[in-house]
Amino acid sequence: MDLASIPSPSESVWHLGPVPIRAYALCLIAGIVVACWIAEARMRRRGAPEWAVLDLAVWAVPFGIVGGRLYHVFTSPDAYFGPDGDPWKILAVWEGGLGIPGAILLGGVGVWLGCRQLKLPFTMVADSIVLGIPVAQAIGRLGNWFNQELYGRPLDAWWAVQIDPDHRVAGYANYATFHPTFLYELLWNLGVALVVWLSDRRFKFGAGRAVALYVALYGIGRFWIEGLRIDPAEAMFGLRLNQWMSIIVVVAAVAYLLLARGTRQVFVFEGDERTAVDWDSDAAKDAGYVDGALPKGVLLAPPADAEAAGTPEPDETEDTRPEEDGVADEPSDAPQAEAGKTRDDG
Repeated sequence: MDLASIPSPSESVWHLGPVPIRAYALCLIAGIVVACWIAEARMRRRGAPEWAVLDLAVWAVPFGIVGGRLYHVFTSPDAYFGPDGDPWKILAVWEGGLGIPGAILLGGVGVWLGCRQLKLPFTMVADSIVLGIPVAQAIGRLGNWFNQELYGRPLDAWWAVQIDPDHRVAGYANYATFHPTFLYELLWNLGVALVVWLSDRRFKFGAGRAVALYVALYGIGRFWIEGLRIDPAEAMFGLRLNQWMSIIVVVAAVAYLLLARGTRQVFVFEGDERTAVDWDSDAAKDAGYVDGALPKGVLLAPPADAEAAGTPEPDETEDTRPEEDGVADEPSDAPQAEAGKTRDDG
């Protein structure tokens, strides 16, 4: 093993009997699970119903996969419609090839549909779950490492990645080590998640502004990382299509971030209905929110439930009649005397 560079995995598929277990699929699933876990924790601390994220994932995950695949095919059509292309390979998602912009766009449509079903405010939910997206992307990029894909120009450095001859891009067969652009994006995405988390804690973003910050930061990183890649892709005026897309989304996200107004919202109960209110409102404070979030382990409960849990039931055998003039009524001996007299007479 050459310790002067990063080795690539020798295998990306293992077989459990006749069933192939693909590293790319495992990384994709792991990313989805972690994103759902982060989203669930953040939504609960804002008063959303328990496990609402699973209902959202039913919509968002398939929409995101379809959107990511369509975007990849659109930006790299030669592999499917070129002279040596195979259109049927569009369905081979397990071989890699999910475009993040398309996944985010159609995945967002899925979240919107899920919010309509659950009657939850879309922008509020989006700001809650966005932190898990770059973390999921970082985990998913490990699948590109297993597939030996999405690397950059040749590089002679200790952090360069080794690529087997069978996986080298045409024209680069004489080079063995390359820029690990998938690793650059992995680290960049983790940094984006950290910045979004810290900024959201500080500024209490609302109205989709946390999403806009994520999009802007991701687009900036994707622009320079995309410029290092050598895999075939559509290009215009000296820039790859993904770079043009990055420019567009960064400009749009920064404009939205500057122009949009709105602060974080949290859920409170009004009767039996969850209602979204500003995080610093009196209603939020009365519901138990501290600095815009419920304390860890605390779930939002209707006021009636809270009273029932905190107020003991009165003892039916206890005399709860009010005292007059501060003195309790004393039991009367008259009935006992009458009873005794009756026994004596008998």
